[in-house]
Amino acid sequence: MGFEVNVRLLSQLSQDELARLKQRAELDIAGVLTDVQTIVEEVKQRGDDAILEHLEKYDKVKLSTAELKVSPAEFHDAEKKLDTAIKMAIEQATDNITRFHKEQMPREIWFTEIGQGILAGEKITPIEKVGLYVPRGKGSFPSVMLMLAIPAKVAGVRDIIVCTPPNEDGSVDAASLYGASLAGVKNLYKVGGASAIASMAYGTQTIPKVYKIVGPGNPYVSAARRLVYGTVDVGLPAGPSEAVILADGNANPQKVALDLLIEAEHGPDSAAILVTTSKALADAVAEILPVLIKDIPQPRRDYCEKTLSNYGGILVTDNMEDAVDFVNDYAPEHLEVHVREPLTILGQLHNAGEIMLGENTPISISNYCLGTNAVLPTGGFAKVYSSVSVFSFLKRISVSYLTSEGLDKLKTTTKALANYEGFPTHAMAVERRK
Repeated sequence: MGFEVNVRLLSQLSQDELARLKQRAELDIAGVLTDVQTIVEEVKQRGDDAILEHLEKYDKVKLSTAELKVSPAEFHDAEKKLDTAIKMAIEQATDNITRFHKEQMPREIWFTEIGQGILAGEKITPIEKVGLYVPRGKGSFPSVMLMLAIPAKVAGVRDIIVCTPPNEDGSVDAASLYGASLAGVKNLYKVGGASAIASMAYGTQTIPKVYKIVGPGNPYVSAARRLVYGTVDVGLPAGPSEAVILADGNANPQKVALDLLIEAEHGPDSAAILVTTSKALADAVAEILPVLIKDIPQPRRDYCEKTLSNYGGILVTDNMEDAVDFVNDYAPEHLEVHVREPLTILGQLHNAGEIMLGENTPISISNYCLGTNAVLPTGGFAKVYSSVSVFSFLKRISVSYLTSEGLDKLKTTTKALANYEGFPTHAMAVERRK
């Protein structure tokens, strides 16, 4: 028997079934927390020695301490071995991503006059030390390297540290190294998973401690980020891939089916859901998917089948209002909108890591080279988090200035509130000021 995608009707789902559909693998990390806690504690206590042991145990790679950091020769060799076509692709992606993120940069300093003699504003400064995590797992991801390194560099981060798992021969993916080089990032370390997060959070003899860690990962990485939270800022929750396609009866079923597979092929812990008001579209897509999946090589074929029968599938709603409500509550990482007039519905869509409008804007182009950032909040956290951007690497410092006239205007208010809250020295500082 061939693969069949489930087609569900929203109106017929129980609360438990609906909760299961909205469940994401990133949230399902309880089973790995104990093991990850051991890994994190070992790195914290033993540094490089623990990392080398974990590399041998989990990645089957034996390295020396001196080999943990990628050498200049490895960067040079990576560029030499890459085909011209992939180098040109990385270069174009780099140009587009750089241009987009430069447009995000805010004014370095601004002031506004609150009142006569009262100036208030902000000074924008980059975070000085940032760690980037670029996963490998089921494939190599030079695109993630670009999506993290470029905004960090544009933001002006002084010290950028990258951790990424090595290949079985101890090397790092050549395209990722080339992308890092184009972005101007040179401090790369061959360590992955929970060990990488712990090493950047606590520092080791070789890997520097950072102030913030940014980058996606599997449940082990998500668990490690949770454990080091408070020691270091762990950035936005970016776990296994997920996508929703919102479509009406005007959507092209072939294009919808093609795009539904984009995030599904990342792995069995990914999520991909078509949400549509059209049962006819749902049935057509359900017929097309098995045909398309037959053409996908292993193991991606299995990933697609498992995703669409686990954290994904097709959901049919009674109307567009219900469809939009589901999407906003699900808060997907990627959201494609295949409706007749996508701009008319944009104002109703509040929760998504990114929104791609129309049938000519597939997730894959956004993932690689459109310019927007593809490292996005997952697990429903698009309700409160935004994509990686230059703002992920910047911080705001309030700046104020009072003339004597401005001070006089604010004395009475300050004293009244300070006395009400029971802080006598707050009041004294303005009351006895000459």
